Amino acid sequence: MEQMKLRKRNSAWWALAAAGVLWGGSLDEAQARTWTDATTGTEIEADFAGLEGGTVKLKLANGKIGGVPLEKLCVADQAFVKLEAAKGAAAGGSDWPTWRGADRSDRSPDKGLLKKWPPGGPKLLWTFTEGGKGYSSPVLVDGRLYFTGTRDGKAEIICLDAGRGKELWASAIGNDPEDGYNTGWGGGPRGAPTVSGGLVYALSANGELACVDAADGKKKWSKNLVEDFGGKVPGWGYSESPLADGEQLIVTPGGKKGAIVALDPNTGRTIWSSGDLTDGAQYSSVVPAEVNGKRQYIQLFMKTLAGVDAKDGKLLWTSKWPQGRTAVIPTPIYHDGHVYMTSGYGAGCKLVKIDGGDAEVVWENKVMKNHHGGVVRVADHVYGFSDAMGVVCQEFMTGEKKWNEKGEGKQKGAVHYADGMLYCLNEGDGSVFLVEATPDGYKETGRFSLPRETKLREGTKGKVWTHPVVIGGRLYLRDQDLLFCYDVKE
Repeated sequence: MEQMKLRKRNSAWWALAAAGVLWGGSLDEAQARTWTDATTGTEIEADFAGLEGGTVKLKLANGKIGGVPLEKLCVADQAFVKLEAAKGAAAGGSDWPTWRGADRSDRSPDKGLLKKWPPGGPKLLWTFTEGGKGYSSPVLVDGRLYFTGTRDGKAEIICLDAGRGKELWASAIGNDPEDGYNTGWGGGPRGAPTVSGGLVYALSANGELACVDAADGKKKWSKNLVEDFGGKVPGWGYSESPLADGEQLIVTPGGKKGAIVALDPNTGRTIWSSGDLTDGAQYSSVVPAEVNGKRQYIQLFMKTLAGVDAKDGKLLWTSKWPQGRTAVIPTPIYHDGHVYMTSGYGAGCKLVKIDGGDAEVVWENKVMKNHHGGVVRVADHVYGFSDAMGVVCQEFMTGEKKWNEKGEGKQKGAVHYADGMLYCLNEGDGSVFLVEATPDGYKETGRFSLPRETKLREGTKGKVWTHPVVIGGRLYLRDQDLLFCYDVKE
């Protein structure tokens, strides 16, 4: 019996290795457990090392870190993981592995943060000055910070020691001649990288997709969204952040061969393409959702909001967006069977219900006309900048405006949420301000300006467009080549 149990455990180990989900590394905190495969009953001894998207991190006795899709574990193991993940969120996490965080909600799990800033703002811990051109926000995993930028004609993934702001390595995504997309607003990559399973995925503005080792930046594979998938570079460049979702990497090349494609994250091999969804790529990023027990991917295009089946890319539903024009940018929000979307240039916003199979419009109005700074849902309300209205609070289920605040220093920008507060960035002057996330009215509790302004925006129409990130008690802000880290813990 003991030999049989050992063989089962070994078979699970080799299944992990064969799937290519083992990588080097270590984590400081881990919890020992026997894990069981839901289908075969095979077992493996490993420490629980975290949940990243839909992948459970397991640390084996030899120090290797592996990843197993959550749905492949038995019911008891899944319940254990969800409980531990909830505990981690309540205590405040230290990882921010992709655009808008692990669940793409743009809500930081941090607790114990300052509710009011001192005059001049929170303490500046470090400044990095060699970030290159671009608008990528940073992501952070296991004490390392990753972002993209163009330096010396190459679009790069840049890795820093998050504690000190010192560069550890840089890896080229591809050449960036700064043509083929509108550089009047500034060159360089637009989208944040994604870190998953010991690998980093990033996309350049002209469609080069690269996968590199998170430890040292060595390239594993690369694809081109135009040449390999029939996509077309949008007018201001590809701006998406790839979605790592278990055993699939999701990107949006757009076009007649399939607007969305799923790739093997370890090899770049195509798993499926959404052949019945062929809209051109815009600037939003895909959001995953579990709807009635079925996983799907939600994406926003110029004239269409759509959901496709996560297993095969088949179109599940669409909702028309005829007023979409010029550029459609903000990432949609999924919550409890509903999808919220907005875009600028006077378009507006709407909420659709999708848990009945089709997309049913709940409401539609112009309270929120968010250009590109994004919106965030906190409880029953959505917060963000709306063109010509400043900062806006809107009720999620009704679309009703609760308040708006405009004026000097609050014209337009990006918003991020952490520990009851909105971290707002005004794009024009680079000022950062702290606002209570409450529907009871606008309550600002601190403001400061970035200590330096980049020279790379000179001669362009670009502004301070990188979205703020708060994780591990630190606030990260970027203005092109300049990256700033602030201490915002109480």
